[in-house]
Amino acid sequence: MAGPASNTSRAPAGIALLVAAVACFAVLDTTTKIISTSVPLLMALWFRYAFQAVATTLAVLPSRGLSVLRTAHPKFQLLRGLLLLLTSLFAFYSLRHMPVGEFTAIVMITPLVITLLASLTLGERVSWLRWALVVGGFAGTLIIIRPDGDDFNWAMLLPLGLVICNAWFQILTSRLARTEDPFTMHFYTGWVGTLAASLALPFVWTALDSWTLWASLALMGLMGTVGHFMMILAYGRAPVSTLTPFLYAQIGFAMLGGWIAFSHVPDRWSMLGMVMIAVCGATGAWLAVRQSRVLIEPVES
Repeated sequence: MAGPASNTSRAPAGIALLVAAVACFAVLDTTTKIISTSVPLLMALWFRYAFQAVATTLAVLPSRGLSVLRTAHPKFQLLRGLLLLLTSLFAFYSLRHMPVGEFTAIVMITPLVITLLASLTLGERVSWLRWALVVGGFAGTLIIIRPDGDDFNWAMLLPLGLVICNAWFQILTSRLARTEDPFTMHFYTGWVGTLAASLALPFVWTALDSWTLWASLALMGLMGTVGHFMMILAYGRAPVSTLTPFLYAQIGFAMLGGWIAFSHVPDRWSMLGMVMIAVCGATGAWLAVRQSRVLIEPVES
């Protein structure tokens, strides 16, 4: 009886930590959009991952030592890091062309895509309700993108590439989380992204003449790092099924960031699509966690 009672008492703290984590990711995405026209994207991407990798190393190594490097699946850790780097690359390019709120709403269909991939490639049986939620989420995405509208451009399809990469990242994360230390996974993710982005750094490095740009890059790295640590702490305090629906608070924070930084307010059709994605996505993610034991993580650039 002590165990469940303890978990119940710690659940509010876990929810608060997760909401704080997705708020950090919304700040990260908003800052990414702000600097996307002034800083080469690969340079910004390198800085974001380097900050996370160094901060994680300084925080984890003193307490864990070299044991944090121990992994039974080094190839999967490498693949996971590369998938997240590719996800971030899609996010950076998407945010250059899209409002933060609409971008965030589209990428939050990731749990619905996981349902689709689990059925097609993993042979998982999917209930009619989860299929209905997938259809509803994609309908909301089409309402936001509006391929036949006057404001449509092909760059609006970039978040869909992000969704596919992130869905595979999430599936791989769920498999690794069964045997791997979350801090080990966090450590490898940061360093794989940093080393891969370093290959392109000599070709894209640009001198920045404004301290605000350097401050923005530092803020990106800080928000990504703090967000991930809060997320790890949250999952240690509350069940995944309890936390998953609260991931969709990120849409609200993203809309707030877009309004503060760019005075952008989604039109009524975009709002409708975002509500559809939030409702279908949150319900679908909760069912995926309950039925498939899939660990759903928030999406960030």
